[in-house]
Amino acid sequence: MDELHQLNRRLIAATSAADGAYYRWAVQSGVTPHTLDLLYALNDGLPHSQKQICEEWAIPKTTINTVVKACQTAGYITLAPMPDQPRQRQLCLTPAGLAYARQTLEELYIMENQAMAAAAALFGPDFVAAMEFYSAQFRAALAANLSEKEENNSV
Repeated sequence: MDELHQLNRRLIAATSAADGAYYRWAVQSGVTPHTLDLLYALNDGLPHSQKQICEEWAIPKTTINTVVKACQTAGYITLAPMPDQPRQRQLCLTPAGLAYARQTLEELYIMENQAMAAAAALFGPDFVAAMEFYSAQFRAALAANLSEKEENNSV
C-alpha cells in the first residue's frame, strides 16, 4: 500500500471512529444521531434551511424531513420563510428547542473542547484548517469524477 493510501485509510478510520463516538453518545443520551446533528447545526444561532443542513451535514432529504417533523411535533422547531430564498424554509429553534439543544449538547461540547484542546496543543491551530482543506479537496475531486462519469454515460 502506498503512503498516500495508508494516510487516507488512517484518516477515514479516525473520522469513522469519531462519527461512531457521536452516534454512541447520541443513543446513550436518548436522541437519534440525526436529531443530534440537527440540534448541533441549529444551535449556532445562524439561519439554516433544510437544504443547507442536508448539504453541510450529509443527511438525506427524507431523513431530515422526518427529524424536522418530529422536532416540530415536540415543539422544538418552527419553519419560517428564508428572507433571501422564499421557496426554502428557515429552521428556527423555539425557546423550548433552545433549552433542549443546550441541555442535550452541553456535555458534548465539554468533551469536544477537551479533545480539541489536546489536538490544538499537539498540532496547533491549523489542525481544523487542514481537515477543512482536505475535505474541500476530496469533495472537488469527487465532483469532478462524478461529472466525468456522467459525461461518459451520456455518450
